[in-house]
Amino acid sequence: MSRTARYAYGFAALAALVCVLFALNVATGSSSLSVREALATIFAPASVANTTARQVIWSIRLPRLCAAALLGGMLAMAGLLLQTFFANPIAGPYVLGISSGAKLCVALALVWSLGHGVALGSVALIVAAFAGAMASMGVVLVISGRVQSAATLIVCGIMIGYVCSAITDIVVTFADDANIVNLHSWSQGSFSGIGWESVGVIAVVAAGALACALVLCKPMGAYVLGESYAANVGVNIRHFRAQLVVLSSLLAACVTAFAGPISFVGIAVPQLVKGLFGTARPLIVVPGSFLGGAAFCMGCDLVARTAFAPTELGISTVTAVFGAPVVMWMLISRRRERVMSHD
Repeated sequence: MSRTARYAYGFAALAALVCVLFALNVATGSSSLSVREALATIFAPASVANTTARQVIWSIRLPRLCAAALLGGMLAMAGLLLQTFFANPIAGPYVLGISSGAKLCVALALVWSLGHGVALGSVALIVAAFAGAMASMGVVLVISGRVQSAATLIVCGIMIGYVCSAITDIVVTFADDANIVNLHSWSQGSFSGIGWESVGVIAVVAAGALACALVLCKPMGAYVLGESYAANVGVNIRHFRAQLVVLSSLLAACVTAFAGPISFVGIAVPQLVKGLFGTARPLIVVPGSFLGGAAFCMGCDLVARTAFAPTELGISTVTAVFGAPVVMWMLISRRRERVMSHD
Protein backbone atom coordinates (compact mmCIF):
# COMPACT_ATOMS: atom_id res chain seq x y z
CA MET A 1 0.00 0.00 0.00
CA SER A 2 1.34 3.43 -0.93
CA ARG A 3 1.80 6.16 1.65
CA THR A 4 -0.93 8.29 0.10
CA ALA A 5 -3.40 5.40 0.24
CA ARG A 6 -2.49 4.66 3.86
CA TYR A 7 -3.04 8.31 4.80
CA ALA A 8 -6.39 8.34 2.99
CA TYR A 9 -7.53 5.14 4.70
CA GLY A 10 -6.34 6.45 8.05
CA PHE A 11 -8.30 9.68 7.80
CA ALA A 12 -11.35 7.80 6.48
CA ALA A 13 -11.18 5.39 9.43
CA LEU A 14 -10.96 8.23 11.96
CA ALA A 15 -13.80 10.15 10.29
CA ALA A 16 -15.98 7.03 10.26
CA LEU A 17 -15.22 6.39 13.93
CA VAL A 18 -16.19 9.96 14.83
CA CYS A 19 -19.49 9.58 12.91
CA VAL A 20 -20.32 6.26 14.62
CA LEU A 21 -19.55 7.67 18.08
CA PHE A 22 -21.60 10.77 17.28
CA ALA A 23 -24.66 8.65 16.49
CA LEU A 24 -24.20 6.44 19.57
CA ASN A 25 -23.76 9.41 21.91
CA VAL A 26 -26.81 11.20 20.59
CA ALA A 27 -28.99 8.10 20.90
CA THR A 28 -27.76 6.89 24.30
CA GLY A 29 -28.76 8.27 27.68
CA SER A 30 -31.37 8.17 30.44
CA SER A 31 -34.09 8.40 27.78
CA SER A 32 -32.84 6.01 25.12
CA LEU A 33 -33.71 6.43 21.46
CA SER A 34 -32.76 4.39 18.44
CA VAL A 35 -30.03 5.91 16.30
CA ARG A 36 -32.58 6.49 13.54
CA GLU A 37 -34.98 8.26 15.91
CA ALA A 38 -32.20 10.41 17.35
CA LEU A 39 -30.92 11.50 13.94
CA ALA A 40 -34.47 12.10 12.72
CA THR A 41 -35.10 14.30 15.76
CA ILE A 42 -31.98 16.36 15.02
CA PHE A 43 -32.86 17.07 11.42
CA ALA A 44 -36.66 17.20 11.69
CA PRO A 45 -38.40 20.61 11.84
CA ALA A 46 -39.30 21.77 15.36
CA SER A 47 -43.03 21.51 14.56
CA VAL A 48 -42.71 17.83 13.60
CA ALA A 49 -40.12 16.48 16.07
CA ASN A 50 -41.00 15.03 19.45
CA THR A 51 -40.73 18.00 21.81
CA THR A 52 -39.18 16.12 24.75
CA ALA A 53 -36.67 14.22 22.61
CA ARG A 54 -35.72 17.41 20.76
CA GLN A 55 -35.17 19.26 24.04
CA VAL A 56 -32.98 16.48 25.44
CA ILE A 57 -30.89 16.16 22.29
CA TRP A 58 -30.48 19.84 21.37
CA SER A 59 -30.12 21.26 24.87
CA ILE A 60 -28.11 18.51 26.60
CA ARG A 61 -26.60 15.83 24.41
CA LEU A 62 -25.48 17.76 21.32
CA PRO A 63 -23.62 20.59 23.11
CA ARG A 64 -21.95 18.05 25.40
CA LEU A 65 -20.98 15.90 22.43
CA CYS A 66 -19.60 18.85 20.44
CA ALA A 67 -17.61 19.98 23.48
CA ALA A 68 -16.17 16.48 23.99
CA ALA A 69 -15.11 16.27 20.34
CA LEU A 70 -13.54 19.75 20.20
CA LEU A 71 -11.84 19.60 23.60
CA GLY A 72 -10.57 16.07 22.95
CA GLY A 73 -9.02 17.18 19.67
CA MET A 74 -7.44 20.21 21.34
CA LEU A 75 -5.99 18.10 24.15
CA ALA A 76 -4.43 15.64 21.69
CA MET A 77 -2.88 18.53 19.75
CA ALA A 78 -1.50 20.04 22.97
CA GLY A 79 0.14 16.71 23.78
CA LEU A 80 1.65 16.46 20.31
CA LEU A 81 3.12 19.98 20.54
CA LEU A 82 4.62 19.29 23.97
CA GLN A 83 6.10 15.99 22.78
CA THR A 84 7.70 17.89 19.92
CA PHE A 85 9.00 20.62 22.24
CA PHE A 86 10.57 18.26 24.80
CA ALA A 87 11.39 15.47 22.31
CA ASN A 88 9.70 13.11 24.76
CA PRO A 89 6.80 10.77 23.85
CA ILE A 90 5.25 10.90 27.34
CA ALA A 91 5.22 14.69 27.64
CA GLY A 92 1.66 15.96 27.96
CA PRO A 93 -0.36 18.72 29.65
CA TYR A 94 -1.53 16.44 32.47
CA VAL A 95 1.81 14.72 33.14
CA LEU A 96 3.81 17.96 33.15
CA GLY A 97 1.42 19.64 35.59
CA ILE A 98 0.20 22.23 33.07
CA SER A 99 -3.43 21.13 33.33
CA SER A 100 -3.19 21.15 37.14
CA GLY A 101 -1.83 24.72 37.13
CA ALA A 102 -4.72 25.80 34.90
CA LYS A 103 -7.16 23.94 37.16
CA LEU A 104 -5.85 25.76 40.24
CA CYS A 105 -6.24 29.23 38.73
CA VAL A 106 -9.74 28.48 37.43
CA ALA A 107 -10.80 27.14 40.84
CA LEU A 108 -9.43 30.25 42.57
CA ALA A 109 -11.19 32.52 40.07
CA LEU A 110 -14.51 30.69 40.44
CA VAL A 111 -14.36 30.65 44.23
CA TRP A 112 -13.58 34.37 44.31
CA SER A 113 -16.30 35.26 41.79
CA LEU A 114 -19.00 33.19 43.50
CA GLY A 115 -18.00 34.59 46.87
CA HIS A 116 -18.40 38.15 45.53
CA GLY A 117 -21.50 37.50 43.44
CA VAL A 118 -19.67 38.04 40.14
CA ALA A 119 -20.41 35.88 37.11
CA LEU A 120 -17.34 34.92 35.08
CA GLY A 121 -17.75 34.40 31.34
CA SER A 122 -16.03 31.87 29.12
CA VAL A 123 -13.26 34.27 28.11
CA ALA A 124 -12.44 35.06 31.75
CA LEU A 125 -12.19 31.36 32.57
CA ILE A 126 -9.84 30.77 29.63
CA VAL A 127 -7.68 33.74 30.70
CA ALA A 128 -7.46 32.39 34.26
CA ALA A 129 -6.66 28.89 33.03
CA PHE A 130 -4.06 30.25 30.59
CA ALA A 131 -2.35 32.18 33.39
CA GLY A 132 -2.14 29.00 35.48
CA ALA A 133 -0.97 26.91 32.53
CA MET A 134 1.77 29.41 31.66
CA ALA A 135 2.90 29.60 35.29
CA SER A 136 3.23 25.80 35.47
CA MET A 137 4.90 25.72 32.07
CA GLY A 138 7.36 28.35 33.25
CA VAL A 139 8.35 26.18 36.21
CA VAL A 140 8.74 23.15 33.93
CA LEU A 141 10.94 25.14 31.54
CA VAL A 142 13.16 26.32 34.40
CA ILE A 143 13.54 22.72 35.57
CA SER A 144 14.23 21.50 32.02
CA GLY A 145 17.09 23.96 31.79
CA ARG A 146 18.69 22.55 34.93
CA VAL A 147 18.24 18.80 34.45
CA GLN A 148 19.37 16.65 31.53
CA SER A 149 17.29 13.57 32.33
CA ALA A 150 13.88 13.37 30.66
CA ALA A 151 12.71 11.05 33.45
CA THR A 152 13.61 13.66 36.08
CA LEU A 153 11.70 16.32 34.15
CA ILE A 154 8.60 14.12 33.99
CA VAL A 155 8.81 13.34 37.72
CA CYS A 156 9.11 17.06 38.51
CA GLY A 157 6.10 17.76 36.29
CA ILE A 158 4.09 15.14 38.14
CA MET A 159 5.08 16.69 41.47
CA ILE A 160 3.97 20.13 40.22
CA GLY A 161 0.64 18.57 39.29
CA TYR A 162 0.24 17.00 42.72
CA VAL A 163 0.96 20.29 44.48
CA CYS A 164 -1.48 22.25 42.31
CA SER A 165 -4.17 19.56 42.68
CA ALA A 166 -3.73 19.48 46.46
CA ILE A 167 -4.15 23.25 46.73
CA THR A 168 -7.19 23.08 44.43
CA ASP A 169 -8.78 20.37 46.58
CA ILE A 170 -8.23 22.48 49.71
CA VAL A 171 -9.80 25.52 48.04
CA VAL A 172 -12.82 23.56 46.84
CA THR A 173 -13.27 21.70 50.14
CA PHE A 174 -13.37 24.84 52.28
CA ALA A 175 -15.28 27.05 49.84
CA ASP A 176 -18.26 28.46 51.71
CA ASP A 177 -20.87 28.57 48.98
CA ALA A 178 -23.56 26.11 47.90
CA ASN A 179 -22.75 26.72 44.23
CA ILE A 180 -19.20 25.46 44.73
CA VAL A 181 -20.54 21.91 44.89
CA ASN A 182 -20.42 21.93 41.07
CA LEU A 183 -16.67 22.41 41.28
CA HIS A 184 -16.26 18.90 42.69
CA SER A 185 -17.42 17.24 39.47
CA TRP A 186 -15.51 19.76 37.36
CA SER A 187 -12.30 19.11 39.32
CA GLN A 188 -12.60 15.40 38.41
CA GLY A 189 -13.07 16.21 34.73
CA SER A 190 -16.51 16.39 33.10
CA PHE A 191 -18.16 17.52 29.87
CA SER A 192 -21.50 17.83 31.67
CA GLY A 193 -23.30 21.17 31.73
CA ILE A 194 -21.50 22.75 28.77
CA GLY A 195 -23.99 24.84 26.75
CA TRP A 196 -24.05 26.15 23.20
CA GLU A 197 -22.53 29.50 24.18
CA SER A 198 -19.46 27.75 25.60
CA VAL A 199 -19.31 25.44 22.58
CA GLY A 200 -19.15 28.51 20.34
CA VAL A 201 -16.17 29.88 22.25
CA ILE A 202 -14.48 26.46 22.24
CA ALA A 203 -15.02 26.12 18.47
CA VAL A 204 -13.39 29.51 17.79
CA VAL A 205 -10.35 28.63 19.92
CA ALA A 206 -10.12 25.16 18.36
CA ALA A 207 -10.29 26.48 14.80
CA GLY A 208 -7.66 29.13 15.46
CA ALA A 209 -5.36 26.68 17.26
CA LEU A 210 -5.69 24.06 14.52
CA ALA A 211 -4.86 26.68 11.88
CA CYS A 212 -1.79 27.80 13.87
CA ALA A 213 -0.66 24.20 14.38
CA LEU A 214 -0.93 23.52 10.64
CA VAL A 215 1.16 26.63 9.93
CA LEU A 216 3.80 25.28 12.33
CA CYS A 217 3.92 21.86 10.63
CA LYS A 218 6.88 22.69 8.39
CA PRO A 219 9.17 23.99 11.17
CA MET A 220 7.99 21.11 13.39
CA GLY A 221 9.14 18.65 10.75
CA ALA A 222 12.58 20.27 10.74
CA TYR A 223 12.73 20.62 14.54
CA VAL A 224 12.22 16.90 15.21
CA LEU A 225 15.39 16.25 13.17
CA GLY A 226 17.39 18.37 15.62
CA GLU A 227 17.79 22.02 16.54
CA SER A 228 20.93 22.40 14.43
CA TYR A 229 19.21 21.07 11.33
CA ALA A 230 16.15 23.27 11.93
CA ALA A 231 18.35 26.36 12.37
CA ASN A 232 20.26 25.54 9.16
CA VAL A 233 17.03 25.41 7.13
CA GLY A 234 15.92 28.79 8.43
CA VAL A 235 13.80 28.04 11.53
CA ASN A 236 14.06 30.70 14.22
CA ILE A 237 14.45 28.28 17.15
CA ARG A 238 13.69 30.83 19.85
CA HIS A 239 10.48 32.06 18.24
CA PHE A 240 9.40 28.55 17.28
CA ARG A 241 9.82 27.20 20.81
CA ALA A 242 7.89 30.19 22.20
CA GLN A 243 5.08 29.50 19.73
CA LEU A 244 4.91 25.85 20.82
CA VAL A 245 4.77 26.87 24.49
CA VAL A 246 2.03 29.47 24.04
CA LEU A 247 -0.10 27.34 21.71
CA SER A 248 0.11 24.16 23.82
CA SER A 249 -0.63 26.14 27.00
CA LEU A 250 -3.63 27.83 25.37
CA LEU A 251 -5.04 24.48 24.25
CA ALA A 252 -4.57 22.90 27.68
CA ALA A 253 -6.03 26.00 29.35
CA CYS A 254 -9.18 25.97 27.23
CA VAL A 255 -9.78 22.29 27.93
CA THR A 256 -9.27 22.74 31.66
CA ALA A 257 -11.42 25.87 31.86
CA PHE A 258 -14.48 24.08 30.47
CA ALA A 259 -14.02 20.41 31.37
CA GLY A 260 -11.45 20.29 34.15
CA PRO A 261 -8.24 18.23 34.01
CA ILE A 262 -8.35 15.23 31.67
CA SER A 263 -5.57 12.67 31.81
CA PHE A 264 -3.66 10.61 29.23
CA VAL A 265 -5.41 11.91 26.09
CA GLY A 266 -2.49 14.18 25.21
CA ILE A 267 0.00 11.33 25.60
CA ALA A 268 -1.83 8.32 24.17
CA VAL A 269 -3.65 9.74 21.14
CA PRO A 270 -0.64 11.17 19.22
CA GLN A 271 1.16 7.83 19.60
CA LEU A 272 -1.87 5.87 18.39
CA VAL A 273 -2.26 8.22 15.43
CA LYS A 274 1.41 7.87 14.47
CA GLY A 275 0.96 4.09 14.57
CA LEU A 276 -2.21 4.28 12.45
CA PHE A 277 -0.62 6.40 9.73
CA GLY A 278 2.85 4.88 9.99
CA THR A 279 4.47 8.31 10.01
CA ALA A 280 5.42 11.18 12.31
CA ARG A 281 5.02 13.86 9.60
CA PRO A 282 3.38 16.84 11.35
CA LEU A 283 1.19 17.67 8.35
CA ILE A 284 -0.46 14.25 8.75
CA VAL A 285 -0.21 13.77 12.52
CA VAL A 286 -1.60 17.20 13.53
CA PRO A 287 -5.05 16.84 11.89
CA GLY A 288 -4.97 13.11 12.63
CA SER A 289 -4.40 13.82 16.33
CA PHE A 290 -7.29 16.26 16.36
CA LEU A 291 -9.65 13.65 14.88
CA GLY A 292 -8.21 10.93 17.10
CA GLY A 293 -8.57 13.06 20.24
CA ALA A 294 -12.16 13.87 19.29
CA ALA A 295 -13.01 10.18 18.83
CA PHE A 296 -11.18 9.15 22.01
CA CYS A 297 -13.01 11.65 24.22
CA MET A 298 -16.39 10.99 22.58
CA GLY A 299 -15.95 7.28 23.28
CA CYS A 300 -14.76 7.84 26.84
CA ASP A 301 -17.64 10.22 27.56
CA LEU A 302 -20.10 7.60 26.30
CA VAL A 303 -18.59 5.10 28.76
CA ALA A 304 -18.58 7.68 31.57
CA ARG A 305 -22.30 8.35 31.10
CA THR A 306 -23.55 4.81 30.58
CA ALA A 307 -21.23 2.29 32.30
CA PHE A 308 -22.76 2.75 35.77
CA ALA A 309 -25.85 4.81 34.93
CA PRO A 310 -27.42 6.73 36.56
CA THR A 311 -24.09 7.36 38.32
CA GLU A 312 -21.71 9.25 36.04
CA LEU A 313 -17.96 8.69 36.16
CA GLY A 314 -15.42 11.49 35.91
CA ILE A 315 -14.13 11.68 32.36
CA SER A 316 -10.52 11.66 33.58
CA THR A 317 -11.16 8.30 35.27
CA VAL A 318 -12.27 6.73 32.00
CA THR A 319 -9.50 8.28 29.89
CA ALA A 320 -6.97 6.93 32.39
CA VAL A 321 -8.43 3.41 32.10
CA PHE A 322 -8.07 3.43 28.30
CA GLY A 323 -5.06 5.73 27.96
CA ALA A 324 -2.70 4.35 30.61
CA PRO A 325 -2.34 0.90 28.95
CA VAL A 326 -1.40 2.65 25.68
CA VAL A 327 1.34 4.58 27.45
CA MET A 328 2.65 1.45 29.18
CA TRP A 329 2.64 -0.46 25.89
CA MET A 330 4.49 2.41 24.23
CA LEU A 331 7.18 2.53 26.93
CA ILE A 332 7.67 -1.26 26.84
CA SER A 333 7.88 -1.24 23.03
CA ARG A 334 10.44 1.56 23.03
CA ARG A 335 12.55 -0.28 25.62
CA ARG A 336 12.39 -3.50 23.60
CA GLU A 337 13.45 -1.64 20.44
CA ARG A 338 16.35 -0.07 22.35
CA VAL A 339 17.52 -3.47 23.64
CA MET A 340 17.28 -5.04 20.18
CA SER A 341 19.26 -2.19 18.64
CA HIS A 342 22.04 -2.72 21.19
CA ASP A 343 22.08 -6.46 20.48
